[in-house]
Amino acid sequence: MNERELESGLTQVEAERRLKKYGPNTIEKKKGISPVKIFFSQFNDFITWILIVATVISGFMGEKADAITILIIIIMNAILGFAQEFKTERSLETLKELASPTSRVLRNGKIKIINAQELVVGDVVFLESGDKVPADCILLSKGNFMVDESLLTGESEGVGKSNFGKNNSVYMGTIVIKGKGKAKVVQTGMKTEMGKIAGMLQNIEKDRSPLKEKLASLGKVLVVICIAICIIVTLTGVWRGQDKYEMFLVGVSLAVAAIPEGLAAIVTVALALGVSRMLKRNALVRKLPAVETLGCTSVICSDKTGTLTENKMTVKALYFNGKMHKADREVFPENMTMKKAFTYCNDFNFDIKKVHISEALMGDPTETALIKAFFKDGKTLKKFMDKAERIYDIPFDSDRKMMSVIMKEGSKKVCYVKGAPERVINRCKYILDRGEVKLFTSSEKNKALRAVENMTSDALRCIAGAYKDSGVAAGKSLENNLIFIGIAGIIDPPRKEAKDAVLKCKLAGIRPVMITGDHKNTAFAIGKELGICKTQSQVITGEELDKLSDRQLSSKIQQVSIFARVNPGHKLRIVKAFKAKDNIVAMTGDGVNDAPAVKEADIGICMGISGTDVTKEASSMILLDDNFTTIVAAVEEGRVIYDNIRKFIRYLLSCNLGEVLTMLLTSIFALETPLLPIQILMVNLATDGLPAIALGVDPPEGDIMKGRPRAKNESIFARGLSEKIIVRGALIGVCTVLAFVIGLYLGFGLETARTMALCTLIISQLIHVFECRSEKHSIFQINVFTNIYLLAAVATSIAMLLCTIYIPFLQMVFHTSPLIISQWFIVLFFSGIIAFMNSLYLYFKSNIA
Repeated sequence: MNERELESGLTQVEAERRLKKYGPNTIEKKKGISPVKIFFSQFNDFITWILIVATVISGFMGEKADAITILIIIIMNAILGFAQEFKTERSLETLKELASPTSRVLRNGKIKIINAQELVVGDVVFLESGDKVPADCILLSKGNFMVDESLLTGESEGVGKSNFGKNNSVYMGTIVIKGKGKAKVVQTGMKTEMGKIAGMLQNIEKDRSPLKEKLASLGKVLVVICIAICIIVTLTGVWRGQDKYEMFLVGVSLAVAAIPEGLAAIVTVALALGVSRMLKRNALVRKLPAVETLGCTSVICSDKTGTLTENKMTVKALYFNGKMHKADREVFPENMTMKKAFTYCNDFNFDIKKVHISEALMGDPTETALIKAFFKDGKTLKKFMDKAERIYDIPFDSDRKMMSVIMKEGSKKVCYVKGAPERVINRCKYILDRGEVKLFTSSEKNKALRAVENMTSDALRCIAGAYKDSGVAAGKSLENNLIFIGIAGIIDPPRKEAKDAVLKCKLAGIRPVMITGDHKNTAFAIGKELGICKTQSQVITGEELDKLSDRQLSSKIQQVSIFARVNPGHKLRIVKAFKAKDNIVAMTGDGVNDAPAVKEADIGICMGISGTDVTKEASSMILLDDNFTTIVAAVEEGRVIYDNIRKFIRYLLSCNLGEVLTMLLTSIFALETPLLPIQILMVNLATDGLPAIALGVDPPEGDIMKGRPRAKNESIFARGLSEKIIVRGALIGVCTVLAFVIGLYLGFGLETARTMALCTLIISQLIHVFECRSEKHSIFQINVFTNIYLLAAVATSIAMLLCTIYIPFLQMVFHTSPLIISQWFIVLFFSGIIAFMNSLYLYFKSNIA
């Protein structure tokens, strides 16, 4: 690799050429389930096989039309199931690809974030604490660098690395635990050390949703109940002298229609569709169970910078030589030592070809803001940087809250330091005052701290600078006996949309909590503006937190809205304290030290832009835009998904119950069989598939975020859902039987009465699907046009029904007869009367309330 490629990286054209030649940077893994296997798995059901065998037998017995039609219905059901499962598999695979590691790489002179599998030999990548090394590399940067190689060696101790000698290699899959710098890719994919032991790399697991597990268990119970009822119906018919084979086929058909075998599968479809919608709102869900928990969230603990604020930093004030200098022009008054401290002690990158400094700079917004305060263009910055060489650095970490570098300026070594003012000031023995080094007295320190108070009260984030030019050597004493230079005050305005998101949280019974490493005053000023808190008594610092026992913190936690000057260890305590009060906690994080708190939280959220690979691995969800509003949107989506799952559970179970009761009641009262086997299967095809799926994409009700979060252990049947299912299912069955009996009583004939029962059962279920769109509002209060998928599904089902009773060929197949207006009046009356009465009840109830 030549010097130019080290400076500006590979060109995109060259990278694409190498990718094509050597292949992607991936480890070979097992292939996913094939579409053919997914399709044939739809038939892997005991009841379905019995029906297929019975149908084949009926074909040999001469009932060929019935046999062929039943097989067609079975295949159509399988196609619907295949479409659902295939779409879900594809959605989940897409999410896995999106959740795969990314890398910061230098291409065409710019830092780009790309999928790690697109890396090629010769790429220059940027690594920092918390990153997973994306390929085998050699280090290019000087500095204090350490890697966890336990995945390869089994040794838990970190391994120190340098940019020279034998110890300059870092390997794919290992974790950077200390340091920051550049590295050159030397091997990718199966040629890496990891590739040589590829068996160690596991595939992404399929997350099992707790709700899906519960519904699968419920499904087994319902299977037993349904089969028992079907046996009763069959034996009763045989006892009354009806054909044994016909009654056996009735029983099996009823079992196929009544057993909600797709219940758990539809939950997965709903979750996958919801996850896809979340992705469009910049929230990438890594673990499906997190979707269920999102709707229960009662506390959102969020970082401030970049999440609640814009992360667009601008230096607004500088304090040096005992005076405050406001930003009344583009570049501040010259202070060469401060300029050196904030420029050299910095990890920015820049493109020298860009004229304007804003276009040239790349890197952390805080660091680039400091550069913009002193430079107008990239060329001037380049000349300034060329005057000194960095020979050692101690990267910033959240415990020290400082960063230090040793620069070689000619023959002299100088250490520059920047960090939190109180930390830097405590390590300073001297002060630089108008070019003269003096003793940093208590009065001068207090004056500097008052300057910090004033700036933070104006919502400015403060960074202090210091240096030392004697006794400079790597070691524990490097950051002691420093010379204080001054303080930069940086504004980071709140996001415009964050205030509305905070209000939305409060209306939804969710507590927004700000967690920041910034000064208490800065945090309070931003928090008050956003509506997170009202008084300083709601703010607590990390230092104050350390003085509280776990019991004291637990008693106080519900009154605290802002945690300032905290470290990652504090975050873990905060999460545990909120959880101890039975809160469902969402916690954001980005750094490697945030991972324990993110993992401990009920919903661990990692920043997609600034988050490290370790934190991403620990998280349940990744924010692709690092925006607080996206968290609130994800919580809202979590509530919507859970509501939609309740909707189609209500629909499926009440409809299936109605079908079972229709057959059971007629058996109990010794009536003719109201539906033939093929008609039962027709009901199943018309009502169970498309309408249920369409409910899974139902838009949220307007007041979805105006109620308190549900309890995490709440049953899916809570809040009266089980009663609604039983009552509505019973009424569907009773109304169908009444339509059938009236048809017989009025002398319409058995075939016409069965057709009336078929129409009543299907139409009553299709009306009920609109009732299921809301548990609080009537059909009259719901805009039916807000879910066009449901309208299309219902229209398709009605068209199928009309075809079966008005097309002569299908009349013979399904044993139906065309209905006249008076017969349709009976069907529509019994199909709609219960829904109409229930809607009137809900309408008056909501208006009285």
